[in-house]
Parts: sequence; C-alpha cells; structure tokens
Amino acid sequence: MWTVIYIAPNADVAEQYKSHLTDEGIFVQLRPVSGTKKKMNSLVEILVSQSEAEEAHEILTNLMNKS
Repeated sequence: MWTVIYIAPNADVAEQYKSHLTDEGIFVQLRPVSGTKKKMNSLVEILVSQSEAEEAHEILTNLMNKS
C-alpha cells in the first residue's frame, strides 16, 4: 500500500525530494493533486510504500532541516 509522506508545493520540489529518496534506496511515486494548468504550480503528493514511510519521512525531515 502506498502512503503519502509529503505534499510538495510544485513539481520541481517533488522531483528534488523524489531524487533524494531514490538515492537513499526508497521507491517513490509522485501524484499531482491540484493546481492550475501549469504543472509548476500544482501540488504533488510524494508517496512511498507503507513499510518505508517512517524512514522516508525522517529522510525528508532531515533534508528540510538542512535547508
């Protein structure tokens, strides 16, 4: 089962976080949520398997705290 661990404000941020999680060995799916017709302004859900959700959330939290 897939679990949403974060909702990114746009596709660029979602892709950046996906890349980082993938580098850590976590399989990630992105799913657009809402926004305008411009993909750059659409919210994007970041999903991982339920079994990896806690680890993925910790990785993202650490990444965000470094920024």
